[in-house]
Amino acid sequence: MSRTTETFPEIPRVRGSAPQQPQPHKRRWNLAQKFVLVVLGLMVVGVFAGYSFLRYTEGKIERIAASDLTSLDAVSASSTGFVNILIVGVDDRSTLPDDWDDKFGNVKGRRTDVMIIAHLVPGERIQMLSIPRDLKANIAGHGTNRINASYVIGGPDLLVKTIQSETGIPIHNYVEIDFAGVGAVVDSLGGVTLDFTYPGRDKVSGFQTEAGRHTLNGEEAVAYARSRHYEILKNGAWKSTSGGDISRTGRQQEILIALFSQVTSPSSAFNLPSFLPTFAAQIKADEGLTLGLMASLGKDALTLKSKDIDNATLPVRNSKGSDGRAYVVRIDETQAVIDAFLAGVPFPGK
Repeated sequence: MSRTTETFPEIPRVRGSAPQQPQPHKRRWNLAQKFVLVVLGLMVVGVFAGYSFLRYTEGKIERIAASDLTSLDAVSASSTGFVNILIVGVDDRSTLPDDWDDKFGNVKGRRTDVMIIAHLVPGERIQMLSIPRDLKANIAGHGTNRINASYVIGGPDLLVKTIQSETGIPIHNYVEIDFAGVGAVVDSLGGVTLDFTYPGRDKVSGFQTEAGRHTLNGEEAVAYARSRHYEILKNGAWKSTSGGDISRTGRQQEILIALFSQVTSPSSAFNLPSFLPTFAAQIKADEGLTLGLMASLGKDALTLKSKDIDNATLPVRNSKGSDGRAYVVRIDETQAVIDAFLAGVPFPGK
């Protein structure tokens, strides 16, 4: 192909000045075009690389077959405008790393230690409602028992069915993680940062901290989240914070909110390539928690701040059952909290 030589009109020369050269406007535009095309090309490559990375990440998730989770609500998030995800923390000591201090005991088996329903309204807010594990419940076909017994009896499906029956809250997706998994996720982010008003400790779980802002590693975060005997040093004396499992669920929510803040923080961008595959490898989830849904929820979550997260624990009181078991049972305020969750409005008193 022949090349066309570009010509320019002669420019008058001013006496005593150097000859003026024509400006190659067209050449500059061509360079600009090429620059834009290169940038667009890199963006396209980045999109496909990101998609491939997400596919790789999704492949690490241990899936629960749809036939084994028939109790999940079948209504799609696209039609409701929100999604409710049941997040279950499982007490399984068998998977704990060998280098963790022996503070977690050697209890065998798998039990639900944490049950949190996360209500996500895309681009607006996240609400978290913790369900006490000792909540008195009617387990279909098995009579009255603590609500966490439904997991031991019938696995995730019976747990979902029981929670929906007891609260009236539809569950669309299910995610499960154990102690070791939480520790691995925290470590993949370089730790989780929390603020402590007072020095704290739990002689049983082995957790101990000074006052101030501290970054906990995975083992420390798990010890803090599952502490049942938490004490603070106030006015020169160690004092129990009491509250039992109810206070413990508050600490679990504190860890989750801090993790969310760190994941969505620009400073954590370099940790995401490590965090995402680690998180995926540590969880079990239903088949409906697809790549598309995760990408959509992740994109919307990036627009939220910690102030957009509202959290509460189902209000209950202690009770002794006729079967001799210690339970927690609903009180007058319980339904108001459930109604606020269902409506997607701030919890009472918040």
